[in-house]
Amino acid sequence: MTMNRRTLNTALAAAALGGMLPASVLAQKKLVLGFAQVGAESEWRTANTESIKSSAKEAGIELKFSDAQQKQENQIKAIRSYIAQKVDVIAFSPVVESGWETVLREAKAAKIPVVLTDRSVNTKDDTLYVTFMGSDFVEEGRKAGRWLVEKMKDQKGEVNIVELQGTVGSAPAIDRKKGFEEIIKADPKFKIIRSQTGDFTRAKGKEVMEAFLKADGKKINVLFAHNDDMAIGAIQAIEEAGMKPAKDITIISIDGVKGAFEAMIAGKLNVSVECSPLLGPQLMQAVKDIKAGKPLPKRIVTEEGIFPMEVAAKEFPNRKY
Repeated sequence: MTMNRRTLNTALAAAALGGMLPASVLAQKKLVLGFAQVGAESEWRTANTESIKSSAKEAGIELKFSDAQQKQENQIKAIRSYIAQKVDVIAFSPVVESGWETVLREAKAAKIPVVLTDRSVNTKDDTLYVTFMGSDFVEEGRKAGRWLVEKMKDQKGEVNIVELQGTVGSAPAIDRKKGFEEIIKADPKFKIIRSQTGDFTRAKGKEVMEAFLKADGKKINVLFAHNDDMAIGAIQAIEEAGMKPAKDITIISIDGVKGAFEAMIAGKLNVSVECSPLLGPQLMQAVKDIKAGKPLPKRIVTEEGIFPMEVAAKEFPNRKY
């Protein structure tokens, strides 16, 4: 005879009430985490998912996992499913910033704490979630901008930049653009001549870069891509157009995935700003702390670096994603 989880818990509760089991045995039942992932749009996201799954296993936390395939409605549906299943904690990486108030209020009403990972939400009521853990996307944009300003400091004349933005309305797309523009606006020679979303994917990055090259070709001096996957797609487009990536067009991207390091070692990408996807251990610790009643800071920032192509070969063996 097999028992599902609910039947087993009922049996344990009945046994405890009858004095057969101490209540402490019940307290040891597995914590259940419901996690609603954005999708699998990039190397970064794949590594992020793997970190969460392996860390849950190591921590002895039961993970209920869903892949939203880049659709907000799928994430909301998953979160409502976790509320109905009465999980202990809900965590998710919001596909976009806005439109979460209703479902987060439902989680709060059900007394299920919520953790935001990697991306934040735009809400007036910050009691709707316990903490947001992840990178400082504005600072990542600033790091990209500072690197470019330093690299081009002796260049006379205009520096024409094309920008491959992340998913429209997503926190990293909004913030990376903001941070980058904040730095380059100090010098009028830096001009963003085209900016369009590549949805954080390699295929869309290639497609949009092809359009940029058809429109402006030789005028383009710099490509700023909001993630490595779009940059790698754009590199293919640049090569197919008969140009040399990282030479004819300076390429800056964000994430620091292995694919970017391979591109830098091959001399096709100038720099990648790190954005670590390995949030699993931090998340599992937060889940345990929440259930133990420990206070958490509202913002947990991951520490990250910046890797120009000159250090790529030396750093590559250390990369975990």
